[in-house]
Amino acid sequence: MARINRRRLLQLSGGGAIAASTGGIAAILASGQAPAFAQATTLQWLKFVDFVPVSDQLLRGKIAEECQKALGIKLNIETIEGNGIQPRITSAIQSGTGPDIIMAINNWPQLYGDSVADVSEVAEEIGKAGDGYYETAKTVANDGNKWIAVPFTILGVLLTNRKSWWADIGYNAENFPATWDEYVAAGKKLKPKGQPLGQTLGHTFGDAPAFWYPYLWSWGGKEVEADGKTVVLDSKETVESVKFMTSAYKEAFDEGGFAWDDASNNRAFLSNTCSSTSNGASIYLLARSKPETYLTEKGTPLKDDTFHTPLPKGPAGQFSYHVPFSNLVMGYSKNQKAAKDFLRWVCSKEIYDQWFTSQQGFSVGSTRAWENHPLWQIDPVMLPFHTAVRSGRFAGYAGPSRRPAAEAITKYILVDMYAKAVQGMPPADAVKWAHGELVKIYT
Repeated sequence: MARINRRRLLQLSGGGAIAASTGGIAAILASGQAPAFAQATTLQWLKFVDFVPVSDQLLRGKIAEECQKALGIKLNIETIEGNGIQPRITSAIQSGTGPDIIMAINNWPQLYGDSVADVSEVAEEIGKAGDGYYETAKTVANDGNKWIAVPFTILGVLLTNRKSWWADIGYNAENFPATWDEYVAAGKKLKPKGQPLGQTLGHTFGDAPAFWYPYLWSWGGKEVEADGKTVVLDSKETVESVKFMTSAYKEAFDEGGFAWDDASNNRAFLSNTCSSTSNGASIYLLARSKPETYLTEKGTPLKDDTFHTPLPKGPAGQFSYHVPFSNLVMGYSKNQKAAKDFLRWVCSKEIYDQWFTSQQGFSVGSTRAWENHPLWQIDPVMLPFHTAVRSGRFAGYAGPSRRPAAEAITKYILVDMYAKAVQGMPPADAVKWAHGELVKIYT
């Protein structure tokens, strides 16, 4: 048993660790050890590096301080680039040690259902308080029987466009190209000017699936039937979508997009080398926060030359994919109760409002209640994000977004289907390859 010397006793007393209910100093001296409640619970939360830096600053500062006061929990937050999260989850599960809470992206929770805690009580409570979850938030965090993750937010995804460049060829926010044919035709006029469309064909968690999945759906293609088992990717509709993009990418897009990650298109747009790109609001928010840094080629603030629109329509309609984020309470954690208490607390209206406001519209919340937030009335350029997530489908459509769909998105099968065709593989062969890869997963 560890003895407590006079210096340690004074440290405990000065930190407010000694209370009259314990019997005071005499009782502590008699027992020879500090009271149990003097040892505050420490939680480790691993999350992606936010594209709105002030939000991570808020979590590490004010919210972490409030957490310790309200819950007696010391919150340690580690942030890493989003593409590095999955390897960390795998490593932690295999070793049985690591962060207590890990923020997952897309439908990744479906891959780890056997290795995480059941968080149904917390998730249901948060959803009820917030007027219900968006379907995207629910489908990725619930395995059909229980909640395997607590939804945290959804990142709205729209096209970010250069106002003056599109005006030069006759377009604005009101008459923006409605179809893929019109969008690409416009891109063919912009690319020779050094103003191409920009879209990644790389393995990156947000921008790649958020473009290529709704692009496929807009042509009438889909991975599986509603039973979630029958793979139907190899269809006339899918082949037509690939054929169209095979030439369109070369003629209208920045072909450097093969190597882009989720930050690359941000840099391209902010450096005046991209006229339109599928993204969250982070490009505009950064330009707005630093109007003297991010300028057009004419020296005017880039923020004033930006507008947002949905993705164009295809033969089967107009669709969208918005990126959900949810938190896993890891099964190996010895602090599962504290982790659940923290998630319940951080998603409460008073605390979450602080974080949500700091996002400035970059995230729209996982529940519908946040559509009513006053921040949506501040900046009309951000208004298209307000209700964008209502139209979102998710990976695995028309079936549920369960483990097979999560494996498919993690392996970037649909992204690679388009990439292979653009790089020279016959479209029908690219589709057959992708179809075969999905069959291996779904059967």
